[in-house]
Amino acid sequence: MLIFSLPAKKASQRVGIWRKLRKYGTLALRNSGYVLPNTPLNQERFEWLATAIRSFKGEASVIQVQAIDDLPPDVLKEKFREDRKPDYTALIREIQRLPRSAQGFSMQLARLKRQFEEIAEIDFFECTLRAKAEEALYKAEHPAPAQERAGKGTVSKKEYQNCTWMTRPRPGIDRVSSAWLIQRFIDAKATFLFGSDPKAHPEAIPFDMYQAGGFGHEGENCTFETLCARFGVGDKKVRFIAQAIHDADLDDEKFGRTEGITINQVLKGWAKQGVPDDELLVRGMDLIEGLYHSIA
Repeated sequence: MLIFSLPAKKASQRVGIWRKLRKYGTLALRNSGYVLPNTPLNQERFEWLATAIRSFKGEASVIQVQAIDDLPPDVLKEKFREDRKPDYTALIREIQRLPRSAQGFSMQLARLKRQFEEIAEIDFFECTLRAKAEEALYKAEHPAPAQERAGKGTVSKKEYQNCTWMTRPRPGIDRVSSAWLIQRFIDAKATFLFGSDPKAHPEAIPFDMYQAGGFGHEGENCTFETLCARFGVGDKKVRFIAQAIHDADLDDEKFGRTEGITINQVLKGWAKQGVPDDELLVRGMDLIEGLYHSIA
């Protein structure tokens, strides 16, 4: 934590310090302290800022904080995530408004990639919009062919039996729940593999991948919702779960469901423990199965 004060006449220096605090991703507390996760880099940044403040005839203290009584660790982390949401939202909006026909498209896209990297560097606890920004960048650089972007209707489950389904590594709430939906309502003997390039496994059916093809986000729907619509899954409990997955994955509070958010936090915790992808998927599917049976 950095606590400081500057003489009132040092307005320009105050603005300079504030800009650096903003750049470093600090969280401002109501008692005028600024907080960062305790890492060597953040320690160094605060020490240099304190040195600069003292050179401006101000006072500064850098404090290592073990706990804040009215801000538990989970609440503090969520505040850091919330602070990054406007940054990612603005970036995603700019990416989506960038036409491929624009002059200097490659240069503008490279600038947006650098902007993403700068935001990600201070996204200490993985804001939910980070993956959406990555996806928007990928789609801008690898647009789907027009025929694949066209509206899609329902498909027959008979054509998707005993298949291998492929998704990205480190599965989160949308991929875990989609795998559960596939195995329970679409392809009972489905097997799953992980990878970043569907072309490496042409026999597999991609889902929740950034690349075109397979099943993924469509319009305002997450992958789970897309699968429900495309395969005509009308189970009322599944509709409830779809709402929970939507709110957890897209973070837009459309349905006001919190069940998926809790499950997603558990998945993130397991991922940080180093749980392998295949086990992470199985554990997550078990959680969704439990949620399904809990619904009256």
